[in-house]
Amino acid sequence: MFPQLCDVLCRPVRFEVLADAEPGLFPRVLAPFARRDLVPDKVRARRHGALLLVEVGMDAMPSEMLHVVEGNLRQIVGVQRVTVTLCRAQQAA
Repeated sequence: MFPQLCDVLCRPVRFEVLADAEPGLFPRVLAPFARRDLVPDKVRARRHGALLLVEVGMDAMPSEMLHVVEGNLRQIVGVQRVTVTLCRAQQAA
């Protein structure tokens, strides 16, 4: 994608997925991104007892993919909550 086109059509975004801490959760969380040839810029996970909070961040996600990926994340077995945060684009210094 052309850089100037991505500036208009892409947004920095962070997905937070709260799910049951189970083996195999990570591939299921990353699969919606991989199916669309998207590579996350940041992935972080923290365990809270029986729950796992997984944060996936992208610096430039195509806007048309936001709701599709969010919907796929909500369909994962064991997911209790999905939060999407649209971040401000960082300006070059």
